[in-house]
Amino acid sequence: MTELLEKPEPPTENECCDSACTPCVWDTYYAARKAWRLQQAELKEQQEKSIPNDK
Repeated sequence: MTELLEKPEPPTENECCDSACTPCVWDTYYAARKAWRLQQAELKEQQEKSIPNDK
């Protein structure tokens, strides 16, 4: 089973140094958020497939 990802928290105001470093804390956050959202969508899809459709 794939490890469940925790919903990432955005960086605090003081974490970004505004010097255009690569990767920025915001780049890291957005990548983690994208991975989390994709996993959540996949889990939702799997859950919907496992529930019988009674319509």
